[in-house]
Amino acid sequence: MNHTPATPAPDSPKSSTSNWLLAAGLGAAAVAATLWANRRGSYELTGRVVLITGGSRGLGLVLARQAVVEGARVAICARDEAELERARQDLISYGAAAADVLTLARDLTDVNEVRTMVAEVERRLGPVDVLVNNAGIITAGPLDNMELRDFEDSMDTHFWAPLHAMQAVLPSMRRRGEGRIVNISSLGGKVAIPHMAPYSASKFALVGLSEGFRAELRQEGIRVTTVCPGLLRTGSQGQAMVKGQHKKEFAWFSIADALPGFSMDAEQAARQIWNATRRGDGEIILSLPAKFLAGFHGLLPGVTTDVLSWMNRALPATGESAAANERRRGYDSESALTRSPLTASTRKAARDNNELG
Repeated sequence: MNHTPATPAPDSPKSSTSNWLLAAGLGAAAVAATLWANRRGSYELTGRVVLITGGSRGLGLVLARQAVVEGARVAICARDEAELERARQDLISYGAAAADVLTLARDLTDVNEVRTMVAEVERRLGPVDVLVNNAGIITAGPLDNMELRDFEDSMDTHFWAPLHAMQAVLPSMRRRGEGRIVNISSLGGKVAIPHMAPYSASKFALVGLSEGFRAELRQEGIRVTTVCPGLLRTGSQGQAMVKGQHKKEFAWFSIADALPGFSMDAEQAARQIWNATRRGDGEIILSLPAKFLAGFHGLLPGVTTDVLSWMNRALPATGESAAANERRRGYDSESALTRSPLTASTRKAARDNNELG
């Protein structure tokens, strides 16, 4: 005689255990999905108009690539038209339609050029949904070799240009009741790094500007995110200006950029920046060493500065030659060290990210 196993009654212990396991599994899946969504954020770039200053090379170009892959309409600006055209072709190779990529040659230190730039983006692509203030300059060298114009140029690029760009996009964002503004500052905007006084001073100013805008604009649906990267392998080291003992300055600067474990890959940095933008985060500090140094400085600012003063002793001394106060590009200050395997990763990044010119 055949016996069919009895089906557990709905309220039997076996049935209850199965239901509990199913519910637990579904709950875990829901939690995992929520955590992933929160990690990535819910603000999608598809169909958005994204304006990236300094978007023709380096981190700006990598951010633009990731935006077009997600279906954004992207405008990038820089001063060099040839560099912009290479970047435009690069973005099209990543799948962007030619009509969805706009390049603009502008001097961002001129308020009128910034205003006309935003007006042209709005006319040709539509209102700016996301503004990324990424344009930057770096002048590295001893304090005694810095001149007033080094501080003025840094402030023009890192403070006034972002301010003018934010003011230009805000009317449209306010009318729509939404928008994203991303200000790329630096670890140097949290901790003053030796031999980079103009850069750090201007990036500190940008952090304060960015945080002030966030505090007042959040209630209007506009999220402002301050990004403070540590060392990034973008390939931009050759574009930096150096003063003092030029070859020695460029050597420590370029080798530091390439240190494994201390510098972050540009693609990884860009992904984290876009995730923070989608979430509407107030601030993101990129790389573990940068987070550690910024946190230590926040707890013990005086001690941190004293430690950095010891680091300063290991950096090149003040240049005493007649040419020491001249700005020279990193590419014009190469040496055997900067062409060695120590900098192989950043030289590859320069080739990949339109930094060679």
